[in-house]
Amino acid sequence: MRLHFVVSRALAGLFKNVSTTIAVIIVTFISLLFVGLGGLTNMQVSAMKQEWYSKVEVSVYMCAQSDAVKNCDGKEATAAQVDDVKQELTSGDLAKYVSNFEFQSRNEVYKDFQRQFSDSVLGQATSADMMPSAFRIKLKDPKTYQQVSDVLTGQPGVATVQNQAELVQPLLNLFRWSTQISWGLALLMSVAAVLLISTTIRLSALRRQKETQILRMTGASTLFIQLPFMLEGALAALIGAVAACGALAAGVHYLVQGWLQKTISFISFVNLQNVWLLSGIMIVGAIVLSMVASLISLAKYAKI
Repeated sequence: MRLHFVVSRALAGLFKNVSTTIAVIIVTFISLLFVGLGGLTNMQVSAMKQEWYSKVEVSVYMCAQSDAVKNCDGKEATAAQVDDVKQELTSGDLAKYVSNFEFQSRNEVYKDFQRQFSDSVLGQATSADMMPSAFRIKLKDPKTYQQVSDVLTGQPGVATVQNQAELVQPLLNLFRWSTQISWGLALLMSVAAVLLISTTIRLSALRRQKETQILRMTGASTLFIQLPFMLEGALAALIGAVAACGALAAGVHYLVQGWLQKTISFISFVNLQNVWLLSGIMIVGAIVLSMVASLISLAKYAKI
C-alpha cells in the first residue's frame, strides 16, 4: 500500500509538470549522450593504441645509390656498414630495446613498394636499383624509439630512421581531443541537469506543501515524505538515460559498424558490446545523480 502511494505520487508529479519533466529528460539525454560519446571515444583510442603499437615498427633505411642525404654522399651503403647496424641491434647498446628485427634487401623493399604503388606513376618510374635496403625493427616498448633513433641516426650508411608510430599519432590525438571535448560538454550538461532536477523537485514540493504537512502530522518519516519526489526525479532521469543509450546503440550499429567499419576495414571500431557496458554505468549514474540532487533540494521542505 505504501509503495503504491509513493509510486502514484511520483507519477502524478511527473504528469502535472509535463514541461519541466520533458526539460529534465532532454537535458539528461544530452548530457549522458556526451558522456557516452566520450567513453566510446576513449575506448576507441585505447583499442587503437594497443593494436597499432603492437604492430608498428621502426624502419632504418640504408643509403641507396645516388642518395642525396648528407650522411650518404650519393653512395650505397656497404656490406660492412649493414653489418655494423646488425651488430648494434644484436649485441650493442640497442639490443636491450629490440624485440626482433628483419633485414630486407633492396629487391625485397622494392617488392613491398610495388605492392602499394605499382599502379601509380611513381611506382612505374621506380626501379629496384633506386631502392634502399632496410631494417624492420620491433621494439619491446614503442616509447624507446628515441633511444634507437639517437644511436642510428648519422651512423655511416644509414639514410633515415622512421618511426611508424608517428604516422598514426595525429589520428590518435584527434580521437583524444574529441574525448576531452565530449567530456567537457558532458560536465556542463550534467551540471545543468542537476540544477534543473533540483528546481523541478523544489517546485513540486512547494506545490504539495499541504500534503507534506498532513503526512508530517500523521507521523510519516522524512524518507517516506521525500521518496515520491526522489522517485519523480529518478524516473525522468532514467527516461533520458535510456534514450541516450538507445541513441548511442543506434549510432554504433548504423554509423560505426554499418558504415565506418566497412569503409575503413583496417581499424577495429567500437561495437555494441562497448555500448552495453557504458549503458549500465550511465543509467546507474543518472539515477544516483538525480536522487542526490533531489535530496539536496528537499533538505528544507522535508521539515515542513
